[in-house]
Amino acid sequence: MTRERARAGTGPTRRDVLVATGVAGVAALAGCLGGDDAPEPVSLDDEQVCDECGMVIEHHPGPVGQAFYDEDLPEGRDGPAWFCSGTCTYTWVFGQEDRGHEPTIIYATDYSIVDWELSGEDGVTFISAHLEAENQVDVTDITMVVGSDVHGAMGEELIGFSDRDDAESFANEHGGELVTHDQVTRELIDSLGGM
Repeated sequence: MTRERARAGTGPTRRDVLVATGVAGVAALAGCLGGDDAPEPVSLDDEQVCDECGMVIEHHPGPVGQAFYDEDLPEGRDGPAWFCSGTCTYTWVFGQEDRGHEPTIIYATDYSIVDWELSGEDGVTFISAHLEAENQVDVTDITMVVGSDVHGAMGEELIGFSDRDDAESFANEHGGELVTHDQVTRELIDSLGGM
């Protein structure tokens, strides 16, 4: 209530009440959608098959992903869609968005919290996979290096770090650009060269 209204003895206006109600509603909704109510990630080390490409996830290097939906997606499974790579994750998520399905939460490997290793095969450098649930974080909490000279299961990869300094160091050493989840587009995913 403004000082002038208080002196005049009038109460809050209809606009004041609507604004206060709207702010309270947004705050309550934000509390419901975030953090504690989000489903927890699962480990991907039990012969799960990538929902996008059909590869057995634990047989391949690089970041993995998973996406939860309120709907029965994937059909008949109680839990997330799971993926062998960041590129498969986003390809599937974009495809589901085309069908009107929005994910509740998307998880990806956080390379800031694991002891990752690089290995080479036929002149290509790969980053290690970390399949345990505790190594997967909300994609909105990471900075991803895209287009580096380090590959994952499907070739060029989105390699995520919860510590932006780690992402910058990785990009300085291995090339690539830094992006956040909001900057990942279909065009970006399509631009990544496969194996």
